Amino acid sequence: MLSKKSPLFSIIIPTYDSGSTLSVALDSIFNQTFTDLEVLVIDGLSSDKTLDIVKNYKNKFNNIRIYSENDQGIYDAMNKGIDLAMGEWLFFMGSDDFFYETTTLEKLLKYTDVEDNTVLYGSVYSTRFNGIYDGEFTYSKLTKKNICHQSMFFNKKIFKMIGKFNLKYVSHADWDHNFRCFFSSKVKCIYVNQIIANYADGGFSSLNQDHIFNNDKFFKIINLGVGKLTFQELITDCNEAISLYKKQKDYFKLCVAYILKYSFKILAKI
Repeated sequence: MLSKKSPLFSIIIPTYDSGSTLSVALDSIFNQTFTDLEVLVIDGLSSDKTLDIVKNYKNKFNNIRIYSENDQGIYDAMNKGIDLAMGEWLFFMGSDDFFYETTTLEKLLKYTDVEDNTVLYGSVYSTRFNGIYDGEFTYSKLTKKNICHQSMFFNKKIFKMIGKFNLKYVSHADWDHNFRCFFSSKVKCIYVNQIIANYADGGFSSLNQDHIFNNDKFFKIINLGVGKLTFQELITDCNEAISLYKKQKDYFKLCVAYILKYSFKILAKI
């Protein structure tokens, strides 16, 4: 049985036919020197040995739970984990990722006694990025590249403030969510100079395009970034959008992007 006392950390692992890698992820959790945690395996009806592996771990550890049912993909599984989590801090681990050190959670303890509206984030290590990715983020940096969710710890109350992952986006719902966190006046994002996890190359978001997000991204940046990005940065984003919408022959969005570009140019001169 799980302890009635809520754990500090809830580690949520979406799985689907993850039998070849899941043990490495779970071992990295249960080898942590800090053990006030729970593990939620949110499975999408795996047909391999994934469920058997989790059941074997349940025989050793009483703080692991598994839920297996049909879902709408990785972000649907993550949203289910949010609803089920009992911990104060939520972490989303890929089934082929693992914590960088056995002391990863212990080192984070000094940062967890903060306001409820906080996100803690560090870096990941990955062969995909030829090493460490990617340090501290600015508003401008986030418009160009995403923060890996394998490096982020969310206070659970964050999801009540700005919502969960938007299932409209098949592979970049985490980037969309990071926009909402990072640019929100309600949320405090704190950088921790620490490598959190080994991020496996070939993850879902790295292998799949998200055309809907790519089309929406420009307007998200404009909506959230005015007042936080410089006019020159906004103009650069307009130019990128113009290039995209020209290729797509989306003349309405192209017109809007041009209007915004020249508006920012005028404002930059004032």
